[in-house]
Amino acid sequence: MKGKRVLIINRGEIAIRVAKALNELGLVSVGVWTDNETEPPHLEYCQEWVHLSGSNNKETYLNIPKILKLIDDYKIDGVHPGYGFLSENREFSEALAKKGITFIGPNPTAVYKMGAKDISKQVAKEAGVPVVPGSIGEVPSIEEAIKIAEEIGYPILLKAVAGGGGKGMRPCFNEEDIKNHFSAVQREALSSFGYAALLVEKYILNPHHIEVQILADKKGNVYHVFERECSIQRRHQKIIEEAPSPFIGTDEAVRKAICETAVKCAKAVNYDSAGTVEFIMGEDKKFYFLEMNTRIQVEHPITEEITGVDLVANMIKAAFNEPLDFKSQDDIKIHGHAIELRICAEDPITMLPAPGKIVGFETTFPQGIRFDHCIYPKFSITSDFDPMIGKLIAKGLTRDVALRKIRNAVDGLLIDGIKTNIPLHRVILDEETFQKGLYSTNYIGTIRPQDKVLPKEKIEAFFLKVAGIEMNQLKGDL
Repeated sequence: MKGKRVLIINRGEIAIRVAKALNELGLVSVGVWTDNETEPPHLEYCQEWVHLSGSNNKETYLNIPKILKLIDDYKIDGVHPGYGFLSENREFSEALAKKGITFIGPNPTAVYKMGAKDISKQVAKEAGVPVVPGSIGEVPSIEEAIKIAEEIGYPILLKAVAGGGGKGMRPCFNEEDIKNHFSAVQREALSSFGYAALLVEKYILNPHHIEVQILADKKGNVYHVFERECSIQRRHQKIIEEAPSPFIGTDEAVRKAICETAVKCAKAVNYDSAGTVEFIMGEDKKFYFLEMNTRIQVEHPITEEITGVDLVANMIKAAFNEPLDFKSQDDIKIHGHAIELRICAEDPITMLPAPGKIVGFETTFPQGIRFDHCIYPKFSITSDFDPMIGKLIAKGLTRDVALRKIRNAVDGLLIDGIKTNIPLHRVILDEETFQKGLYSTNYIGTIRPQDKVLPKEKIEAFFLKVAGIEMNQLKGDL
């Protein structure tokens, strides 16, 4: 494996993370730069740089023929797609297989079966994995959606077959909602994924989003690396994750059941890489299969922190048919608790993207903080890419210790020149429901921490007032 050349078809913090793992394993990390990002920060960590021509994602990170030509021109042995872009694209993984290029991800069949929500749901059901009640295949009409809703009971969720990232989803609480939303969700699905087909599922009230990390090799071994709680979300997109789940807590029977179910699901498609099986869990701790992400997840660092398993390095080793760092499931254990905050260039109140240029960046973190990021002064955040610019991770012996560390870390992170969601994270970390670990995916909508975020102008006025008081006190001392 050593000396093989691996092309990283991604950018930002995940490209940095992959480059570090490749370098550690003795492989040659090859990064790309594009015409709309000529000095990306990940190149600093790559041993070689190549130009991927084009000024938008369609011309660059999503352009399979152009990437295949790069592979030929630079004698590439393997490709790591990171997450997003082509990471779960069956056509891309099949094209690499035909060329004899190692795809650092699962086999094309697993990508295909788990990439479409209707097929993955059928696979899970046939494997004896509990699934959310609803349609098995796509629902072609409003009338059919209403019929299914009457059978399983309201509320239901209209959901894009090829969806992801929270797009193409709409809850419906009655027949009128279905009539109003069906066409709109179809249009969103077509626009976002190029495929308008929808599913109908039972909408679980006050649910928890629990996912299980899977790691498998090409010898038929499938392991779980325990679970993560990802229930703090806005627009169905995660912003805070924890491992292990505070909702499961000390209920080891539930933990064992959900983790073993995830392994069963992965084995059903002969999975052979890192991946994540996602579940929705009700207040009664009954859980149902949602989907499987056939790639490394954004939130993988918290699993690494509590287990010591380097998921990215082992994913690479699995792809090249090398032995993993452990020999059995018993070698993987939980030690402590970890919390991750997604740091995004967005308005902390509206939670909408807020592009701009970073003019200041400083960190003064407590002990035990990990910050995976792509930030530097004068770095421009554009609307071309996802607004996430970093992931702040804290580990503690207990959840209380992890909370204390992450709260102090937030105060030690200064990003100036752009709006970020750091003020929102401060409010959430100080909020009682979150501190007790009693939140569900409805947290943002019901607790509404965004309403407690002070506008930037008020924060600046407050600090000016404090500075004025301190100056007057100083004068009095003289």
